[in-house]
Amino acid sequence: MDPRIEAASNFLLQSPPGEINDVLNDVRSIISDDDLLKDGILPALREYNLAQFSVVDVPGADHQSIISEAARVPTLEGVEEDEQRFLDPRSKTSFVFNHIGLEASDPQSVEPDPDAEPFRHALETALLSYLSSHFLDGVGSVFATPGTPNHFVIQIVANKYNAPNYWSGRWRSEYVVDLNENQVTGRILVHVHYYEQGNVSIISLFSPHPSEKKLTVSFPFAFLSPRNQTIRAHQVQLATTHNLSLTLPPAVVTASAGAAASKILALIGEEEGTYQKSLNETYYEMGEKTFKGLRRALPMTRQKIDWDKVLGYKLGAELTSSKGVFGSA
Repeated sequence: MDPRIEAASNFLLQSPPGEINDVLNDVRSIISDDDLLKDGILPALREYNLAQFSVVDVPGADHQSIISEAARVPTLEGVEEDEQRFLDPRSKTSFVFNHIGLEASDPQSVEPDPDAEPFRHALETALLSYLSSHFLDGVGSVFATPGTPNHFVIQIVANKYNAPNYWSGRWRSEYVVDLNENQVTGRILVHVHYYEQGNVSIISLFSPHPSEKKLTVSFPFAFLSPRNQTIRAHQVQLATTHNLSLTLPPAVVTASAGAAASKILALIGEEEGTYQKSLNETYYEMGEKTFKGLRRALPMTRQKIDWDKVLGYKLGAELTSSKGVFGSA
């Protein structure tokens, strides 16, 4: 692979929420070869869209669907990646997705699994109700796992982009409902980017312990500006991951599809609420303790140094010193 394409792909895969087009335009101006760039970065764009739960308007429908591994329609060997189809179970439609233009095309009807569809539809109904209460701009999909009875995947993604105020964020959550094991496993991924000037990156990992659910944050690197006596927290990226495992109560397992689905979403909502509370506590601690601990102390004058005049300070000190020498001579 061309080293330029490899570098461009790495940049794209690290793009903050809603800013991949900005990154793409930057690497495009650097490489200056659109044909090479288009062919070379397509695998990276495909990986990014699937991992980030990109959303697309479903042809012939008034809703959006999630692009992910769970949404991929099994294809025959030899089918090109450009012809890979994705499923929108809500409209029972499959389509081809353009990873560059983020558009769907060639919609086709899909016949769902008759055994899995009743419970999948019940989960979808409960999910849409949950989204309307907690994620007004969120998109959710429920997939039945092909070849695995009583196995379903719930996915949620919500994006907030506010370029005028220099921030963007993305919430992703994915849950696997296994009725054979009476268990729900999943993960929550949150990525927030605040940017203006300077450069501070924050990466955090949340690994809940059964007896102590606490969010921990680590700082791999941070640049302190010499022009300010405090940390320049103008560009902050916060990425968190929360893994969970829930055992379904017997009452859920024996309930009707609608009642069971509602209870499963209630359990998920309780877990997400707890996680959100942990995030809020962490943000408060970061502001009150972490960032304050990173700030440099003021000098003895209790005033910030004007770095644009630092040479003047030095020259004045030298003149004062010289004056003292001449005066004593």
